Amino acid sequence: MSDKVAVLVAGSWGTALASVLAANHPEIYLWTRNQAQADEINTAHTNEHYLPGVFLPKGIIATTNMEEAVTDAKAVVIVAPSSAMRQVTRSLKAYWKEDMLCVHATKGFETETMKRMSTVIAEELGCEEGRIVVLSGPSHAEEVVRHCPTTVVVASLDENAAKQAQDLFMNNDFRVYTNRDMVGVELAGALKNIIALGAGMSDGIGYGDNAKAALITRGIAEISRVGVELGANPLTFAGLAGIGDLVVTATSKHSRNWRAGSMLGQGKPLDEVLESMGMVVEGIRTTQAAYAISAKLGVQMPITDQIYHVLFLGRSPREAVEALMGRDPKAELESISQETWEQWHT
Repeated sequence: MSDKVAVLVAGSWGTALASVLAANHPEIYLWTRNQAQADEINTAHTNEHYLPGVFLPKGIIATTNMEEAVTDAKAVVIVAPSSAMRQVTRSLKAYWKEDMLCVHATKGFETETMKRMSTVIAEELGCEEGRIVVLSGPSHAEEVVRHCPTTVVVASLDENAAKQAQDLFMNNDFRVYTNRDMVGVELAGALKNIIALGAGMSDGIGYGDNAKAALITRGIAEISRVGVELGANPLTFAGLAGIGDLVVTATSKHSRNWRAGSMLGQGKPLDEVLESMGMVVEGIRTTQAAYAISAKLGVQMPITDQIYHVLFLGRSPREAVEALMGRDPKAELESISQETWEQWHT
């Protein structure tokens, strides 16, 4: 098999991962729907809209032809927005081969069905969900593409597939750990975007570090609670895909979700925020999905509930904070079941 790797699509994270892969493999194809973007990447070796001021490795070949991108590839890395995942994977199906490694690095849900991305991919490719690998962890594209030291996790039910993905990506700048808890890694990566929106709102209002630290801490408790209910290992949420990704997304100027939340906290309407961002803010769609999941499972997600009300029901960020602070008194660990406690301590 060739050493060719295909990356779909050419947003900021897809382009950054293509750059990582180009350090390890001689032939990286980066698929995009936009011909002008493909021409820019191939001639100027830049992707200014998504990663301004960065020069890309010349080994990255951009194309709008899915067949050209995927044919003879040993691995396909899918980094489509959650809203486009089903459509992109459906286009991939015609050129998909069973022996190709499939990795996805999208942090979100399909809003209409509340399905994780690995489920969507498996349905469209007609393969077992356990064969797919999830890449997640604290990893801003703006830093990865500049070769700042980054550590991530790849998770799959298929241990061999996870190790293949580890070998595919790992180099001196990009350290990769494996994990068998695919569900936990996917849930952590998606749900932390909601908490990052809340952290941005808190900063936009001007509430300071105390409030943000509390939000992050209670946020990981909320994520863990719903994750365990869906079959995840609670220890995953203490790792790179959990607290690691949450901290970096909830505190950094590079985070789209934090930036969007900050503007909302300053009183800007959602439509104006999205227009000014110019990129997908996954936390908004994820809030819709998580709100529905919370109701379906009967699991309390108070932060998600309040952010949903801010985004879609007209509540102000200040009112949302007041509602959270005014909840009934509780013990810090009362929401963790005895079974979960025992898992953490064995």
